Amino acid sequence: MRLFVVDGTFEIFRCFRATPRAVNDAGQEVGGARGFFHTIASLLREDGLSHVAIAFDSVVSRVERGDTSDSDLLRTQFPLAADVARALGITVWPMVRYQADDALATAAGRFGDASELEQTVICSADNDFAQCVRGRRVVQLNRIKKQWVEEHDVQARFGVRPQQIPEYLALVGDRSDGIPGLPGFGAKAVAALLQRFERIEDIPDDAGGWPDGVRGRNRLAATLAERRKEALLYRNLSTLRTDVPLPHELEDLRWRGAERAKVEDVVAQLGDEALLERTIHYRGEQWA
Repeated sequence: MRLFVVDGTFEIFRCFRATPRAVNDAGQEVGGARGFFHTIASLLREDGLSHVAIAFDSVVSRVERGDTSDSDLLRTQFPLAADVARALGITVWPMVRYQADDALATAAGRFGDASELEQTVICSADNDFAQCVRGRRVVQLNRIKKQWVEEHDVQARFGVRPQQIPEYLALVGDRSDGIPGLPGFGAKAVAALLQRFERIEDIPDDAGGWPDGVRGRNRLAATLAERRKEALLYRNLSTLRTDVPLPHELEDLRWRGAERAKVEDVVAQLGDEALLERTIHYRGEQWA
């Protein structure tokens, strides 16, 4: 049995960018939500999926309707995406006080060692989720590239252990989360430093104590000495929380199939009856 936890915000964003524009009978833009239906229905066919949940950021509850800019066309589809997930029988975590990323990290930490599960899978392409990976028990799935990330993959790619990923991103930067890193600090240099020193605060100001293979180490040491507090702030921003008060137990996340009436209702909102064919289970019965 496997638990899949999904970054719903990321999924609807990528579907909006990747799918053609379309409007329903009411004139509402629904292209991204249709794409979201397709990709989430596909997820439910993953081998071993027994439990599933999806987290959305607070834009789901704050959306303002009626605007026509690209940004607002996307934002108006967040509630539809959440309705799609619920109709397909998926537990939805709409975040307000916390970030969706933190909800997924909390779920991975809380359920990652559950004896009922063989594996917990975090579905997101974001680099910061690499900090949650543990052996083969908690892994990351980049659904765009169909790339599975286990602990040895994190070490091979970044040159550091999963728990050091916030240190790594603080220095190198993480464009997806708006973290610039420190100037001049590249991946190889940072990996070498963190292999020698566990944390940013352990890296000495004096470049004489740095690994010999770090190019431009005098310049980099001066930068770190000047901007160490800034780097520590970036580390804090890169560290995912694992204390989100999720109201569900593992059994609550068990996938029991889609709810036909809800699927039919959301398909009507999306204006595409062909989407019913994507719903593969209804309480044990096959849908054609």
